[in-house]
Amino acid sequence: MRIIGGQWKGRRIQIPSNNWPVRPTTDFAREALFNILDNRLDYSVTRALDLFGGTGIHAIELASRGCMDITYVDRYRESTRFVKSVAKEMDLPITTVQADVFSFIKKADSQWNYIFADPPYDMQGLDEFPKIILEAKILAPDGIFVLEHPSKKKFSDIPGFKEARQYGQSVFSFFGLGS
Repeated sequence: MRIIGGQWKGRRIQIPSNNWPVRPTTDFAREALFNILDNRLDYSVTRALDLFGGTGIHAIELASRGCMDITYVDRYRESTRFVKSVAKEMDLPITTVQADVFSFIKKADSQWNYIFADPPYDMQGLDEFPKIILEAKILAPDGIFVLEHPSKKKFSDIPGFKEARQYGQSVFSFFGLGS
């Protein structure tokens, strides 16, 4: 994996195994997403939440761009251990949480102004996930929620939907609470 921008631009991070149960976002799609986010977020004051964090590259990319408050959530021990070790090695402001994302959301008592979720494309309940996030009161009133999903899924009818951007087989759907 390669960091696309910020302080550690160009640095490669080697994941420990090819057998991980994760599907990392492609460099191409991640670069396109961060080109959008660079114009919408002030990373220095952004509280970010990375759900279904997988390899951690999204959280690492946020840290590289100056985000100082990042929470990474994934249910797999191998993933959280890996991200925790990378965060320690690089002195990144990433808090790792090993938990089921749905349980984490139910128990969360904080708000984030940027939430990114990259769930398994075949996840049961994917169609309802944006509604769960928006109703959980974990997105700040001026916040942005981005859901990565397969191109066959459409979310434009869900209240809070703002736009969708497609990159190959992946789509980033943007949601918010405001108009």
